[in-house]
Amino acid sequence: MKKIIFIVSIVLTVNAAAFAQKIAYVDSEYILGQIPEYKAAQAELDKISVQWQKEIEAKYAEIDKMYKAYQAEQILLTEDMKKKREGDIVSKEKEAKDLQKSKFGVDGELFKKRQELVKPIQDKVYGAVKAVAEKGTYSIMFDKSSDLTMLYVSSKLDKSDAVLEQMGYKGTGGSTGTGAGTKPTSTGTKK
Repeated sequence: MKKIIFIVSIVLTVNAAAFAQKIAYVDSEYILGQIPEYKAAQAELDKISVQWQKEIEAKYAEIDKMYKAYQAEQILLTEDMKKKREGDIVSKEKEAKDLQKSKFGVDGELFKKRQELVKPIQDKVYGAVKAVAEKGTYSIMFDKSSDLTMLYVSSKLDKSDAVLEQMGYKGTGGSTGTGAGTKPTSTGTKK
């Protein structure tokens, strides 16, 4: 009987300790949207991406033109000429796919450029989140804009503006806004 009481008291103590933790959340999309450097980095990435996409589309348009010309002239070509043309088309397709992979692939130029431009800003945000969490003695800080589903959150727990202030920016009153889940717009000006 004493063992059961002892086990129950341990379980209750562990549960009480778990519930005593302070929890808060931030909205990283809102925070990043308030930072002009992030907006500029995103605009540059978008510009580069569009330029590269046009370059790749031009290659595929050239391949399509080559293929249509081949189809139209196929009847008049010898077997050797057909094989050469088919080889040229396949070679151009490989070049286009390789270009696409080098620009947009997992370790492509766009990924590297994103790391160069955006990662330092994300690292600053993480540092500010950590500082706010330590200052407020929060055990857990969730990100509202991640895949984590938050069915209900009290705006009292939103520390997004505190993170912006930690980074030297002026928040707009919270990422959840004053209305029903609306986000205020801001230019993200520094204090």
